[in-house]
Amino acid sequence: MFRDGLRQIISAQSDLRLIHEAGDGEEALRVARALKPTVAILDLEMPKLSGLDVAAAIQREVLPVRVIMLTMYQEEDMFNEALDLGVLGYVLKDSAAEDILEGIRMVAAGRHYLSPSISGFLVNRKSRGEALRKAKPGLDDLTPAERRILRLIAQSKTSKEIADELGLCTRTVENHRFNIGTKLNLHGVHSLVKFAFDHKSEL
Repeated sequence: MFRDGLRQIISAQSDLRLIHEAGDGEEALRVARALKPTVAILDLEMPKLSGLDVAAAIQREVLPVRVIMLTMYQEEDMFNEALDLGVLGYVLKDSAAEDILEGIRMVAAGRHYLSPSISGFLVNRKSRGEALRKAKPGLDDLTPAERRILRLIAQSKTSKEIADELGLCTRTVENHRFNIGTKLNLHGVHSLVKFAFDHKSEL
């Protein structure tokens, strides 16, 4: 019923075009791969693959698809996980139609959109990020490449997986990891991985 209503709302807009809809996460991912829509609107809870699973695959495969996540629940952990996966829009299902349409247009333009009632989650996220930078001032010394690699480490990716994704050799990634550890004063085999995983929402 919700999907039917959403379809009608989108179809009534002259500047939006609905190109496909899917009944489960596996189908949604197949459509994203095949049609590469500008925006994919995913339910957080879908059969077969969740919205987060599909968003993770879109990010991993570097598909040119911007994601809006729909949910019934105001859960900050889920919100942070979605943003960590590159989701641009996070919208509560009980939002007014105008809010959902505004979210689609903003995300299509490459901007973030959150339901107004959960905007506090973003404030909390930014506050934790500022506190982390004060505790680890070396974060400001990281190069853009090092920051990207640190975020990929936070996704539990190995040096080889990072190298494959960024088109680098594994030795180059290992050198970056060493430099990141030095700047952040993190020493030992697992300390960098633990730091990245513990703070992935603030990086």
